[in-house]
Amino acid sequence: MQISDRPSINELTFAARTASVRRTTGETDVQVTLNLDGTGKCTAATGIPFLDHMLHQIASHGLLDLEVKATGDIEIDDHHTNEDVGITLGQAFHQALGDRKGIIRFGHFLAPLDEALIQVALDFSGRPHLSYGLQIPTQRVGTYDTQLVREFFVALVNHSQMTLHIRQLDGINSHHIIEATFKALARSLRMAVEIDPRRAGNIPSSKGVL
Repeated sequence: MQISDRPSINELTFAARTASVRRTTGETDVQVTLNLDGTGKCTAATGIPFLDHMLHQIASHGLLDLEVKATGDIEIDDHHTNEDVGITLGQAFHQALGDRKGIIRFGHFLAPLDEALIQVALDFSGRPHLSYGLQIPTQRVGTYDTQLVREFFVALVNHSQMTLHIRQLDGINSHHIIEATFKALARSLRMAVEIDPRRAGNIPSSKGVL
């Protein structure tokens, strides 16, 4: 038997894949700290309880360490804060991934949550695109406007420069549909940002650049 001299994942050395991004506007002040090689720790204080709950899903199931602090004009509504959290989180992913050398790049997951079944596929391609297929039956979950789910993903996609496809295969409960989507996203992110030891630090593209 021939023993490969290819280094194992434990033998490869990579720079810390972390980012800290702050976005301040006349409407919001958002700060995001992200560690792609975390253990699922999360602190989220956006002033929007349901969004905080979804950010915890991203961290927990994506094995990312995530800290999000936000203040905004939620006395008007949650739109600006929700969108700016998506923008800042997207910027943090873009920064933490750097030139994206060595990553698997693609991720996909099929997440059930009771009657809901959601499929997510993504590619850190450098080409932002969102294909959004959720049909959420109610206007609100608690106080959260369910129209803001799509706005969050638009912001995340554009600023992380990922291609993201979301498909709803089943589901009648709004909370279940949204939470299953964030869990599927988290597991897809976990797959995509993992280091592939066979790439040994190369760009994951036949073009040599993303």
